[in-house]
Amino acid sequence: MPKAKLFSPESDTPFALSRSKVELFIDCPRCFYLDRRLGISRPAGFPFNLNSAVDTLLKTEFDAYRNKGEPHPLMVEADLRAVPHEHENLNSWRNNFRGVRALHEASNLEVFGAIDDLWRDVDTGELMVVDYKATSKNGEVGIDADWQISYKRQMEFYQWLLRAQGHAVSRRGWFVYCNGRRDLPAFDGKLEFRISLIAYDGDDSWVGGTLLQIRETLMALAPPALNRNCEFCMFAAKATKQ
Repeated sequence: MPKAKLFSPESDTPFALSRSKVELFIDCPRCFYLDRRLGISRPAGFPFNLNSAVDTLLKTEFDAYRNKGEPHPLMVEADLRAVPHEHENLNSWRNNFRGVRALHEASNLEVFGAIDDLWRDVDTGELMVVDYKATSKNGEVGIDADWQISYKRQMEFYQWLLRAQGHAVSRRGWFVYCNGRRDLPAFDGKLEFRISLIAYDGDDSWVGGTLLQIRETLMALAPPALNRNCEFCMFAAKATKQ
């Protein structure tokens, strides 16, 4: 994995910033500053390989209907007048290191993010951002828990990126949420999922202002104050006192 370059206040070159780093800034500006200015990153999390497998298989499945120009059965079942969208840059837009990219001139930040899928409304021609999610829980899945605000911002960020490239993008996006079943009598070497389509109407108006705040933070001579609501900040503060 190539190491990301750190921000230099003296450079006029647009600074590349991923969606996940924007989310890091929202979560904790101090951690973000340490990461992008000083190269001190939070400990890496564990990879979710099962989620990645679901993601890959869903892409393969939807691509089969994309190639045929037909709606996926989930779309038909939901009475959704849409088809998987065919675009020459889709593979690039799905790549974590390329993604959909746009320059925010006011902050001189080149921001990017890798989408899971794009559908097209057959009536309006607008593109709909689609995000795959996988979990395993009792009961129905949803996107209204407090911690899932990051899911919503993720979709809104992708909508902003595509609009910045000049695409007509619907406010309505879709989560394809796969919930691993726990109510079966045996494992038998396979997981079964209940799949839900969950609509979400995004509002990307926060993106531009947030990027300006990020620029201001990156230009500062010192990191923001200790964030007492951040477990990583508090752990580091306690560790350095020992």
